[in-house]
Amino acid sequence: MFESAELGHKIDKKTYRKAVPELRAALLDAQYDLKENGKIPVVVLVSGQDGAGKGETINVLYEWMDPRFLSTLAFSAATDEERDRPFMWRYWRALPPKGRIGIFAGSWYSMPIHERIEGLMSKSALDQRIDQINRFEAMLVNEGAIVLKFWFHLTKEGQKKRLRDLEKDPRTAWRVTKWNWERLKTYDKLQDVAGHILRMTNTPWAPWIVVEGADDRYRSLTVGKILLDSLKAKLANTDQQATPVAPPVHPNIDGRDVISELDLSRRISAKDYDTELARWQGKLSELVRDPRFKERSLICVFEGADAAGKGGAIRRIGAAMDARQYQIVPIAAPTEEERAQPYLWRFWRHMPRKGRVSIFDRSWYGRVLVERVEGFCAEADWLRAYSEINDFEHELAGAGAVVIKFWLQISREEQLKRFKEREKIEFKRFKITEEDWRNREKWDAYHRAICDMVERTSTGIVPWTLVEANDKNYARVKVLKTICQRLETALKNKE
Repeated sequence: MFESAELGHKIDKKTYRKAVPELRAALLDAQYDLKENGKIPVVVLVSGQDGAGKGETINVLYEWMDPRFLSTLAFSAATDEERDRPFMWRYWRALPPKGRIGIFAGSWYSMPIHERIEGLMSKSALDQRIDQINRFEAMLVNEGAIVLKFWFHLTKEGQKKRLRDLEKDPRTAWRVTKWNWERLKTYDKLQDVAGHILRMTNTPWAPWIVVEGADDRYRSLTVGKILLDSLKAKLANTDQQATPVAPPVHPNIDGRDVISELDLSRRISAKDYDTELARWQGKLSELVRDPRFKERSLICVFEGADAAGKGGAIRRIGAAMDARQYQIVPIAAPTEEERAQPYLWRFWRHMPRKGRVSIFDRSWYGRVLVERVEGFCAEADWLRAYSEINDFEHELAGAGAVVIKFWLQISREEQLKRFKEREKIEFKRFKITEEDWRNREKWDAYHRAICDMVERTSTGIVPWTLVEANDKNYARVKVLKTICQRLETALKNKE
């Protein structure tokens, strides 16, 4: 992939000076159109060899464009907080909102390249990370983002010359350190590793652009023109779907499904409930204080029919733990800030670090439930969400999180009974709204969406637990018991 970047590309000073004013004006116009459009985030990755002009190119973009709508994110070694969470957590947090350009100096490629060169990552682990990155970038593009990946290339001799030239100039000598010269010794390894990664991640939706880095003028004009062309093309066709989304939803022939087959008549006596509740709350309290839990985190996801008892189940979980150890995250309609990001962004923000618990009252499954049924997103968006959610949850599990998902189901008759009770009781009236009554009219549509959700996102690593919730006490005990059993198994497997 590097041959075309070893041809000695150069732009003379006269040609450069003539081209820059027009390019700058066009870039500014496109940048303001991007802001005005407000639907497209731009992610620019700047990678490559030392001395190939990464920093200089970022500075040129800041000079040519309006810096108020640019942001630069530089990533080095992960902090303790970042190491306590999944690999992609810190990059999700840094994504630019719609209408802005985010420049990544170092990115999700930097650490895999470094660890592979140092022998800290196996070839199979690297390929797994590559697959994860490809899926992440496809998600970004399907969310409407422009993803531009620049690799600035120098030959080995070109890199030596570049470092010497920088070192000789008093204005740039500070940029060359002993570390840069030491890194030059790994040039051949970098070529092998980077060549493999670039080849495997050179996708149609997020291709690599390899740019020869020896000539500043050539490099700057090349990056500027590619950025301009990409902005203009996307702004002219904002609805283009870049990648296939998902297999179609298949019809149910005989009417039997995972929800209709639940036995909602299951009950537990008041006496047994008190005993079982105390037993499993005590067990949960022990498990989250277990020293092994310091290397794990717990994520509980609660979805269910309106009035199915999610809040009551969540309170029984919280009662078993120190309030400093857990966070309850209630999910409502996204804010303006959240709508400016990929839809999973707002959930990444609440991922717990090791030794902590996050409990989601509603979750990322809103995309395939309420947003699907109510038409808040396009069919292509909720269809592709199934695989994106699976990727998300598997990444959490791979980083040591125990992810437990509950769907609480009640009958239509039981829901009506609870709605009426809520209207009668003063301190429960806030729980019943016009929207709840309106949702009942779409019971069948939600039923189909729930079944599709369970079928497509109940995986071996992160399965769904369906809870028969007509009897609140039975549901609460089942939830606590499930959490304890899953968490205990995870802690044993960590040994």
